[in-house]
Amino acid sequence: MGDVYFKDRVDAGNQLAGKLEGKKYESPVVLALPRGGVVLGKVIARKLGCPLDLLITRKIGHPLSPEYAIGAVTVSGEAIFNEDEVIKIDKVWLENEKQAQIVEARRRQEVYLKGREQIDLKDKTAIIVDDGIATGLTMRAGIKEVKAKNPAKVVVAVPVAPADTYEMIKKEVDDFVAVSVPDYFLGAIGTYYSNFHQVTDEEVVKILKETKS
Repeated sequence: MGDVYFKDRVDAGNQLAGKLEGKKYESPVVLALPRGGVVLGKVIARKLGCPLDLLITRKIGHPLSPEYAIGAVTVSGEAIFNEDEVIKIDKVWLENEKQAQIVEARRRQEVYLKGREQIDLKDKTAIIVDDGIATGLTMRAGIKEVKAKNPAKVVVAVPVAPADTYEMIKKEVDDFVAVSVPDYFLGAIGTYYSNFHQVTDEEVVKILKETKS
């Protein structure tokens, strides 16, 4: 599964849907990570003829380099950390940042869902979708959140993931579907896309309205 490049998120969603269609999962539900994952989630849910919902996670960035993830949290407070990094971080700062990101995750949930009930995942196949994986921390926090809801199966589906992250996450789920798993990862998901524009909150809300089940 070498380096495959994508025109945009719709193209990536179509390629990923092609790989998922043959799997014949029972009672699938697509859970998209906002914001970028929601664009792919719409395409995949439509192709699989199944509902679309959100899985909101927030990265915890390093205090000296916020783009570099050292942890991630979900709306319910499920958290996962890079232990090698957080051991060097001030514990009070880390706890405050964790709480701030939980608050932000809940704010986004309110903005995106506007009171819409989330889908009960019990006995369903939860397909977690994003536009790519780098460190895997936000995805792994999301997996913890989903597992707590007792789905029959947990599947991760992304266009691109580094080989080492792929192998690590594969052990935590029932299935991991990817279009490209490069041994040498180019460092940023956007590198694998011709067009990787920033998805807005408005786009997420619009997609959810269009796919309301």
